[in-house]
Amino acid sequence: MVQVLHNPRCGKSRTCLAFLDDSHKEYEIINYLTHPLSVDEIEVLLQKLKVKPIEIVRQKESIWIEQYKGKTLSDKAIIEAIAKYPILLERPIVIDGDKAIIGRELDKLNDFI
Repeated sequence: MVQVLHNPRCGKSRTCLAFLDDSHKEYEIINYLTHPLSVDEIEVLLQKLKVKPIEIVRQKESIWIEQYKGKTLSDKAIIEAIAKYPILLERPIVIDGDKAIIGRELDKLNDFI
């Protein structure tokens, strides 16, 4: 069963769930805003996504703009920022075992599942 890091207020995230419903794929919803990921969990997620930390940051979020934009940050500092402010995490993220994908594009999501 796949897991979906989901924000119920996000249209792309809701679209992802509808797509999974239509494909009859079983999934577990993880509301990462109410159950934030730890630094260790984010590091594991990055390994599954095979991306750098900055690639899963929502850089248009006000928290990012006000506190981090324009600063030179290490990967560790970016991960810590996501752990502290989970709203910064890109969504939805679909996890299947040891691999994951940012599920914003349904054609890529279709290939993934």
